[in-house]
Amino acid sequence: MSRSYLVAGNWKLHKTLAESRALATKVAALPASPRCEVVVAPPFTALDAVAQALKGSPVGLSAQDVYWENQGAFTGEVGPLQLADVGCRYGIIGHSERRALFGEKDEEIAKKLRALRAQGLAVILCVGETLEQRQAGETLAVVLGQLDAALQGCDAALLAGVVVAYEPVWAIGTGVTAKPGDAQEVHAAIRSRLQQGWGAEVAAGMRILYGGSVKADNAAELFAQVDIDGALVGGASLDADSFLSIVRSALEAPPAP
Repeated sequence: MSRSYLVAGNWKLHKTLAESRALATKVAALPASPRCEVVVAPPFTALDAVAQALKGSPVGLSAQDVYWENQGAFTGEVGPLQLADVGCRYGIIGHSERRALFGEKDEEIAKKLRALRAQGLAVILCVGETLEQRQAGETLAVVLGQLDAALQGCDAALLAGVVVAYEPVWAIGTGVTAKPGDAQEVHAAIRSRLQQGWGAEVAAGMRILYGGSVKADNAAELFAQVDIDGALVGGASLDADSFLSIVRSALEAPPAP
């Protein structure tokens, strides 16, 4: 039986409008496949332009972040109602850069998750440990703690629209990728925690992505792992050929055991 992968490109703070349209147009040429869902997350300023470029294609649109209110006196923020209105299918929350650089707390990430789901948007929830935490043997405690904090009180219906992305902080943008076996170990622990809390059906159905210097030359080995269901791609998503090579690795990955 084949699993359904998800490959999402997080463009971060890159690309002008013209560059965003050009990149999205190339990615939009992908044919639809039940084997791999593809999503791109441009900066807020390019969401509408990219939505237009993706129109009629199987490629979905994601926001890189969200605020948990739909409207109000929150200068500089963008809410889930606005994201749905512009055509987003997903919202990324809990990225390590948001946690580290902007001081986001677990309770804020939990509110973002519920706000996105209330608006009918799917969620890519990022979790991951720093190098210091990994060296101290705290990887699973940190990752599972972040997972528990975000999902506490969620029911199975809400979780049907949640994807988890394990992104070891020490591998993001560094060129260092977790060894496939090490990544698999964390992914398996995440799935086990999901099964403990919400049952085998939820655990089996939730996609768990790997993120952290994913490239065309390491994607296939990562996707061959039993609990790695795709990738959240940073730098390699800024080049269409590189990103599409990663997607092809998912399309060619072996069936689930």
